[in-house]
Amino acid sequence: MAETFVIATAGHVDHGKSTLVNALTGMEPDRWAEEKKRGLTIDLGFAWTTLPSGREIAFVDVPGHEKFLANMLAGVGPAPIACFVIAADKGWQAQSSDHRDAIAALGITRGLVVITRADINPDAVETTKAQVSTQLRGTPLEDAPIVTVSATTGDGLPELIDVLDEVTAATEPPATSARVRLWIDRAFTIKGAGTVVTGTLTAGTLRTGDTLHLHGEAVDRTASVRGLQSRNSSVTEVAPQARVAVNLRDTPAEDLHRGDALLIPDAWPIVEALDVRRTMGEPLDAGVRELMAHIGTAAVPVHLRAFDADHARITLERPLPLQVGDRIVLRAPGSRNVYAGLLVLDVDPPELSRRGAGARRGRELAGRPVEGDILAEVARRGAVERSVLVRFGLALPGEGAQSGSAQSEAVQSGTVPSGESLPPAVEIVGGWLVHEPALAAWVEAATSLVTRELKARPLSEGVPIKAIAEALRRASLPLPESSSAAATRTLLADIIARAGLETADGMVRPPGHTADLGAAEAGIAEIEKRLAADPFSAPEADDLRELGLGARELAVAEKAGRVLRLGDGVVVSPRTPAQAMRVLAGLEQPFTTSQARQALNTTRRTVIPLLEHLDSRGWTRRLDTTHREVVR
Repeated sequence: MAETFVIATAGHVDHGKSTLVNALTGMEPDRWAEEKKRGLTIDLGFAWTTLPSGREIAFVDVPGHEKFLANMLAGVGPAPIACFVIAADKGWQAQSSDHRDAIAALGITRGLVVITRADINPDAVETTKAQVSTQLRGTPLEDAPIVTVSATTGDGLPELIDVLDEVTAATEPPATSARVRLWIDRAFTIKGAGTVVTGTLTAGTLRTGDTLHLHGEAVDRTASVRGLQSRNSSVTEVAPQARVAVNLRDTPAEDLHRGDALLIPDAWPIVEALDVRRTMGEPLDAGVRELMAHIGTAAVPVHLRAFDADHARITLERPLPLQVGDRIVLRAPGSRNVYAGLLVLDVDPPELSRRGAGARRGRELAGRPVEGDILAEVARRGAVERSVLVRFGLALPGEGAQSGSAQSEAVQSGTVPSGESLPPAVEIVGGWLVHEPALAAWVEAATSLVTRELKARPLSEGVPIKAIAEALRRASLPLPESSSAAATRTLLADIIARAGLETADGMVRPPGHTADLGAAEAGIAEIEKRLAADPFSAPEADDLRELGLGARELAVAEKAGRVLRLGDGVVVSPRTPAQAMRVLAGLEQPFTTSQARQALNTTRRTVIPLLEHLDSRGWTRRLDTTHREVVR
């Protein structure tokens, strides 16, 4: 499969972007009749071609007019490469600066500059080049190659094609095994096929038959991929980078909008609040609070709470699938310019309820690396599942993730390729990353709880594991819960083991622990003495009461193997059933309850539950309402 790259145009209106794309691809990118009539690109256009090297490139042609900056951002946002267009006869203009700022805010580092219409005023080419070098200084495109062309005469096009080959060859290949997040830029219906959405696939792989999650302004559901097209050809698989059309089953087109997203299920956090860092533009503490955020193809109003000039929390009007490292462009209401560029640092930020919390949070974020801070994420929670951090967009040590249909499983297991080791004071416990100080505190809390409870209740067999879990969830740093009960059990079991405790029958206790009968010891010893002399003479309720033996004391004694409770308050020795069998085996078979009572020299109160116990063990068999036999 040939390598494919997506390139978005940028530049001031009427500088020849669409004409250039047409000259390179032989395709007219303007789709609307009004665009063709006015000679003005209003919405996104698409065209593609194959370079001599065999690499395929798909162009997203964006509008240059200031009124359509939102459309421009929707086209450039998902694209990994920018083609900046400046007309030689017009030079650098206002919207050129806006598009430059948008590219910088989006963090696009790969691109090229094309000076067009060189045939109209050849003498202006060098002046325009000087303007471009000055205006791009300090931006991601500062060192981008500059090519001069005339789309109408064809001069310079071969050189431009060579530069396109060089730029794409130097671009890092996309991750085919990454999580799919396809920002939708169009949704429409094709007769006989149904709903189709289009977008730029920058990472991951799409296949026919995939089940994806549709998240958007008016939709939140799963959808099945009925078919795929790329470059107007039907395919069964699309790898990044590529323009792709996805035919969805049973999904009305009217429910879908630009800015919605197709996602690998359960692989992305859907967030409303996130903490960010300013990468360019106006200081975040300048006093503007209500802004428009452009993310992928989405445009969403946000409320900004500044921590300092460079860090803030933004709250989206509607939740979006975002990760650490995403780029956001902010625009002020009523403005056609870029207000600021943002880098997402945290998609699950902590609550800020105490006085001074915002300033403290700003200081914390100032020291956070751009790729995210695993230690900070783990330390704040005490423990966090690997799969959660992967959904946040953090790279973790582990084995390579699976590709294709196994992408969701890879996210769930938290296996993401990385050569880095774990941060200090963080260790792996099952599917969790755990902060060692928090782990030590939970171990100490579990130890103290078990010691305290067994001292207060010496008859107890231990402390219920549920009680320990509840106590740790009420700790100053609560034990986190998981959506998976198995994951929670794994973490809790590790804490219990580190505390030197053991678990049996849902009870946690020190190894070798036996219930201390305490004051009940004398009473149990007396019962054992009586039953040793007459094993079928169960003590009466009054006898048990006089000896200080209630249900709790008898339960502990039974657990310790000292007595056997048969029901209805009948207490015998654990050896009594075997002793009874020796007697009953000597009777003529079958025998009646009365014959068994006489042979055992006991009462109906004792013989009936005793015989029922023998039946339950399969030692005797009941034949009818009055007869039983010993099972040979």
